[in-house]
Amino acid sequence: MSRVKLKKLALNLALMAVSTAVALLLCELASRLVLDPVDFLSPTLVRDDTLGIRLPPGSSGHDDWGFRNPRVPESVDIVAIGDSHTYGNCARMAEAWPAQVARISGRSVYSLGMGGYGPNQYLHLLRTKALTLKPKVVVCGLYFGDDFDNAFRITYGLDAWASLRRAEVGVVEADIWEQEAENPPLQKRVRNWLSSHSILYRVVVHGLLSGMKGAVQIRNAAEMYPGALSLILPENNIEEAFRPAGVYRGLKQDEKSVREGMRVTFDILAEMNRLCRSNHTQFVVAVIPTKETVFAPHFAGRPAAEQGIVPDLIANEERARAALFAFLAQEGITFIDTLPALRQASASEKLYAPSAADMHPAKNGYRVIAEAIARELPADSR
Repeated sequence: MSRVKLKKLALNLALMAVSTAVALLLCELASRLVLDPVDFLSPTLVRDDTLGIRLPPGSSGHDDWGFRNPRVPESVDIVAIGDSHTYGNCARMAEAWPAQVARISGRSVYSLGMGGYGPNQYLHLLRTKALTLKPKVVVCGLYFGDDFDNAFRITYGLDAWASLRRAEVGVVEADIWEQEAENPPLQKRVRNWLSSHSILYRVVVHGLLSGMKGAVQIRNAAEMYPGALSLILPENNIEEAFRPAGVYRGLKQDEKSVREGMRVTFDILAEMNRLCRSNHTQFVVAVIPTKETVFAPHFAGRPAAEQGIVPDLIANEERARAALFAFLAQEGITFIDTLPALRQASASEKLYAPSAADMHPAKNGYRVIAEAIARELPADSR
C-alpha cells in the first residue's frame, strides 16, 4: 500500500475515532439531562468505624447526607430507615418504597436506606439524623433475609457496638460488603470507573444487556450459581430464580449466632421505639419477607429435588416471624406485615428483578410494599 493511501487510511480512522468519541460524549450529556445520576451511577463507598460503610455527601447524585433523596429537608412527615430493600436496589429512586409511600399518602418522606445496613445502623441513623427532621413517623424496614445476621456481625465485629454484646464469641467479620482487590486488572479498573462516571455505560451494560440476559439466567440459575434454583410455572405465569443459601444461614433458628442476632435486633427495636416516643414520634416496623417465603405456596407440592433447602428456609423464617411478632406485640410496637400483599400480588404481577444474580424486588414489588405500608400508617401521619 502506498504512503498516500496509508495516510488517507490513518486520517479516516482518526476521524472515525473522533466522531465516535464526540457522539458518545453527546449521548452522555443528553442522558444526564434526561436521567437522574442517582439511579445509574455506582457510588464510591468509604469505611466508617460505626456504620461499617457510608457514602460521601453528594456521591453519584446522592444528597448532602449521602442518601438517596433529591435533598435533605428541614423537616419531614415520615422517615424511612432500612437496607437495600428500603434504598430500592433494582429500581429507580422514584420507584423505591419510600418514594411510593410519599406519592400514595401525599406525605413527605425522607429515605435513610442503604444497602448492607442492619439494625445497628438503623439505630445510629435514628439517633443522629432521623429525629433531627422532626418526623411524625419513623418506618423501619426490617428484612428477614439478613438483618439478624447483620446485627450479630456488626455488634461483635465493630468495637463501636461492644456495649450490646452479651455472649462470648470468637473473631467475627463485620465487613459484609464486597472487598475490591487492591490491584484489580486494567479491564476491571476501567469498568469500575465507567460505572461510577458514565450514565450511558450503566444504561447499556447494566440496563439493556442485563434485561436481555435475565430470562436466560433464571432458566439456567442452577448451572450459573452454586445453590441457586429456578421455579418455572407457565400455568401461573411464574418464572423466578432463587439463591437461598445465604438467606438460610441468616435464619437458622438453631444457630447461636442467629439467635444472638435476633436478641440484638429486638433490643435495638425496643430502644428505637423508646427514642421515638421520647421525641413524640410514632415508631413503625415494616416487616419485609424473603423472596422464598413470598413464593412458598408455589413451592409446596413440588418434587424435593426442585426445592433444595427452600422448605427449611421457609420453616425457619416462620419461626423467626412468630418470635418477632410476639416481641413487637409485647413491646407495643406498631408493625406492618407486607407478606400477605406480596404473596397475593405474586400471582398476577412480576414483583422481583428479572435476574438470577439479584433477588431484590423491582418497581412492582416496591409498589406493593408501599401500598401495604401506606394503608396502615398511623392516622395522624396521613
